Amino acid sequence: MRPADQGSRERFLDAALSVLVKRGVPSLTVRGVAEAAGASTISVYARFGGRAGLLDALYERTFDSLREMLESLPPSSSDGVADVLHLALEYRRFARESPARYALMFERPVPGFDPDPALRSAVLRTTFRMFVERVQRVSPPGADAQAAAYQLWTAMHGLVGAELMLASRTPLAEFFIPPTDEANEAVYRQGVTAMMRGLGLR
Repeated sequence: MRPADQGSRERFLDAALSVLVKRGVPSLTVRGVAEAAGASTISVYARFGGRAGLLDALYERTFDSLREMLESLPPSSSDGVADVLHLALEYRRFARESPARYALMFERPVPGFDPDPALRSAVLRTTFRMFVERVQRVSPPGADAQAAAYQLWTAMHGLVGAELMLASRTPLAEFFIPPTDEANEAVYRQGVTAMMRGLGLR
């Protein structure tokens, strides 16, 4: 069997995502992914051209997961603000589900890895458009829904990013937020709600 025939592209991406989630960024190498897929390193090179190509493909796959989450949300209801809050809570769940995946999407956990600009534009345009559509329904007349959506997303991102950072370290005994999911969700919900109110979403 030729190296390129040892498995489909999807098989290798599944293996790469598994390595990222279970073993972290340091194991996200051509060899590590090949071993997880039960194939040779040559087969990974044949499919992706090397680690950079593999990481680009994995980056795209992570955004596919976010898009699928957004597509799975219930249809718009008569309460558009509640719909946006529900989206925000699902976004938090998505981030908490796999901090390593979330970091690959929005941080720089892999030294030297800079996703292809055209790829970044494509995946962000697709997922962000879906977010803007929800925000647009509840934006005041004449408001810039895209700017409002971006400001709301940065609030969501900041809140969940801080939560993930704190969760990755030893809890502080006297910190005002108890290290529980319920307490963190309450703070996140309050922050997102305050931002929506400040943006005039209704």
